[in-house]
Amino acid sequence: MRILASLLLLSVAGCATTKTTPPVQTWQSVVTPEDRIRLRDWRKAFIQAIEQAQAANHRAEIESEGALLAPDAAIGGPIPNGDYRCRVIKVGAKSQGMLDYVSYPAFKCRIEEGKTQHFTKLTGSQRHVGRIYPSDQLHQVFLGTLVLGDEAQAYKYGRDPIRDVAGWVERIGDNRWRVVLPYPHYESLLDVIELVPEQ
Repeated sequence: MRILASLLLLSVAGCATTKTTPPVQTWQSVVTPEDRIRLRDWRKAFIQAIEQAQAANHRAEIESEGALLAPDAAIGGPIPNGDYRCRVIKVGAKSQGMLDYVSYPAFKCRIEEGKTQHFTKLTGSQRHVGRIYPSDQLHQVFLGTLVLGDEAQAYKYGRDPIRDVAGWVERIGDNRWRVVLPYPHYESLLDVIELVPEQ
């Protein structure tokens, strides 16, 4: 009888542990159908954007960026938490009248720990905010939203498709990472955010 009671107590304790441990969230369980397609087609977007910018006489600028604007430059390794200088480059015009290549000066970004890593672009008129999820040996996945102008709060991911952003986070060198954002909703065919740790 005592043995049976002990086994019952262990069983109840095991169930309690299972209930209080939240499941690990994966990017596949969060991503919208539209962003799943954008992530799948990232390389097509990259090549299309680069070819368009090169045809518009931006070959020298693209070549000067080296690995940052090379589609297959990922060398693997997660991005650490901390403060970063982040520079945005928009490549390929989304529609006629837009610029085919724009490189912005460095802004301030931060990556910090939570249920998953949390990424925030702290300055600039277009500020990316969201989560970084593990993926494979070469990539992590960024899913977030775009905060515009003087807005104080970000939309929740998945609430407004026009504000949603999705991309691949990749290490491309010593203390150098990038976020590749294929087919963003605003202005360009490809946005690339360079991330370099603050000194």
